[in-house]
Amino acid sequence: MRIDLSPHGGEYDAERRARVHAALGDPARLSIVDRLLLADASPSELQGLLSMPSNLVAHHLRILEEAGVVQRSRSEADRRRTYLQLVPAALEAALPVANWQAQRVVFVCSHNSARSPLAVAIWNRRSTLPAVSAGTHPATKVHPGATKAAKRNGLAIVSHTPVHIDDVVRPGDLVVAVCDNAHEELVADTRRLHWSIPDPAGSDDPDAFDRALDRLSERIDRLLPALRAS
Repeated sequence: MRIDLSPHGGEYDAERRARVHAALGDPARLSIVDRLLLADASPSELQGLLSMPSNLVAHHLRILEEAGVVQRSRSEADRRRTYLQLVPAALEAALPVANWQAQRVVFVCSHNSARSPLAVAIWNRRSTLPAVSAGTHPATKVHPGATKAAKRNGLAIVSHTPVHIDDVVRPGDLVVAVCDNAHEELVADTRRLHWSIPDPAGSDDPDAFDRALDRLSERIDRLLPALRAS
């Protein structure tokens, strides 16, 4: 099993991201960015809008400019005046980047009867990248609680008999263990992901399956922007 975790050109620049985060790590500079997100402004206008001394505005603008978060443009009317503009690409560069590649996603839990098939159902709604599920100790069938939770939320669990991970995983797959037991049973691998999702089948809470579905949805929404098809 091989997952490409290497940087891809200029798309992954940890130092640049760190500079942007450092520049934004001040309430005054965040206020400037919030204002420039809506409209351009001159330094003197920012001073009045934010009730900030001119020397302090100049200090914060210098830091934001050095980090590439804002840029200046000269007024076409009064060439002596400059306006500050936000650089959206700089803010986007501060976000996590898509530096994971996989041909397919394999969601794994102990019994392949609840969390992993639910994860596939959610994934198929949000992505065209193929996804399958497996277990380390497959049950005989999908748990009815998982099927009902999926139906309540407008999802379709792919009809299947739970299968063992060894019969499913192939080179190029990204394996995501959605339970602690499966993660701890599998051979340690820094290229595998682990989401600690409690087993809804072991709970007396009638909302346990829906809660597991919600937590899986949150994790999948965070993974999607960072994963590309290889």
